[in-house]
Parts: sequence; C-alpha cells; structure tokens
Amino acid sequence: MSLKQQLKDDVKVAMREKNVVKRDSIRAINTMIKQIEVDERIELTDEDIIKLIQKGIKQREEAVTQYKAASRDDLVAKEQEQIDVFSIYLPAQLSDEELEAGMKEIVEAVGATSMKDMGKVMGQATKKFAGVADGKRINEVTKKLLS
Repeated sequence: MSLKQQLKDDVKVAMREKNVVKRDSIRAINTMIKQIEVDERIELTDEDIIKLIQKGIKQREEAVTQYKAASRDDLVAKEQEQIDVFSIYLPAQLSDEELEAGMKEIVEAVGATSMKDMGKVMGQATKKFAGVADGKRINEVTKKLLS
C-alpha cells in the first residue's frame, strides 16, 4: 500500500475514533501533498511524501522553539502532538551507532581526511540516508569523524 493511500485510510479511522489531533495532522499532510501535486502537476512518490513529512516536522519543531520562548505551553503541546503523528509515517530512524558506522564507510570510500572534504561526504550521505536520518544528525556525525 502506498503512503498516500495509508494516509487516506488513517484519516478515516481517526474520524471514526474522533481522534481530533491525528485527524488534523493527517489532513495537514494531505494538504501539503495536494498543494504540490496541483502546483507542479506531478504525482508524488512515497519518497517525495516522506520528504514533505520531514519538512513539516522541521517547521513544527521551529514553531515549538518559538512558542517556548513566548511561554505558550498550550501551543507547544499542540505542535508536539502533531510532530508525534507526523513521525508515525516516517521510516524507522537509524540509531547513532548505525549512522556512525555508515558514515565511516562513506568517509573511507570518498577518501576524506579533513573538514575540506565535508561537502563530498555530505553529498553521498544525504543520498544514502535520505528518510532514515535527519540532515542535522548526518552533519554532526560528519564533523565528528572529520575533525
């Protein structure tokens, strides 16, 4: 089953269960999907949808940071609930150990020795770990290995 179909099925289930947070979060994902499909006249693949969900999570994390600074705990909780629902649809994330092992392989394959080679390593790593590791985590591990 495609991710898009799973989202459609899950929104129906959430509506039946009267789970407002899950329903609204899935609707937000579907809205992002439809907007891109209509604007660009393309059919999104599961990989594209995963990238959209990651983007949505990143936006909500930034909002959480701003709401915390403004002492708006009610809005922080709402955004965090949405992040939790969005995360359900992402593939399982790599552990730190798995990510570091994969990054070591890339560093050796590229022949990177210093921070000057970070661009080469990051290019390979973001392709290899797309969807299973956040770019920020990849960046941190790369810096750790090259310094």
